Amino acid sequence: MVYDDGSDPLTAPRAPGAHARDARASGDSGDTRDSRDSRDSGDGFPDALKVLVAGGFGVGKTTFVSTVSEIEPLSTEELLTTVSEATDSLEGIESKSTTTVAMDFGRLTLDARHVLYLFGTPGQERFWFMWDELSDGALGAVVLADTRRLEDCFSAVDFFERRGIAFVVAVNEFDGSYRYEPEEVRAAVDLKPEVPVVLCDARVPGSGIQTLVTLVQYLLTQTPAPAPAPTHGVHA
Repeated sequence: MVYDDGSDPLTAPRAPGAHARDARASGDSGDTRDSRDSRDSGDGFPDALKVLVAGGFGVGKTTFVSTVSEIEPLSTEELLTTVSEATDSLEGIESKSTTTVAMDFGRLTLDARHVLYLFGTPGQERFWFMWDELSDGALGAVVLADTRRLEDCFSAVDFFERRGIAFVVAVNEFDGSYRYEPEEVRAAVDLKPEVPVVLCDARVPGSGIQTLVTLVQYLLTQTPAPAPAPTHGVHA
């Protein structure tokens, strides 16, 4: 897949070192644990996890949330109008007729102890003010990416890096899009080595659930182990 100017979508990445530069510029220490749900199930990991699903306009966020949700998802979609044509490019997503104006909401029970509450963010720039509200208390995020418009995910990546919210990048494999390897996407987006990059199809429940499992597994590596029980003066 190439742009009209002959360039490859993966050759226009964020500036090198963007993640480190953004963190320094924001002055954020990256530690947001105090704002997260403190309830846990004994393993040092919360039992109720707030997860954001973010990404550019038309990347599949609403589809992702509604596909994996075990409840009837809440959606705030409105019809696209001719007024938005000047700002909302439909290149590559010509069949799209609606857009999220506030958020999507769904729920997924992983096991008897852990439940994910999913919040899909609006993708259009004029609704980005919602992101700060939705990110309050979030433990992690899924950033959906479309390789035909990879630069559309940069803002979401920068947003979560600045706030110290762990995330995975999930490449939503649209029909007709060029297939890149995860490591090619990692290099193009200038991700830290430990950030997972997965391939997914937002229309397939099993694919979306596996993406969320990957996120939770990654979050577990970021969660400090429980402190050892006090010995109360007992010596070995």
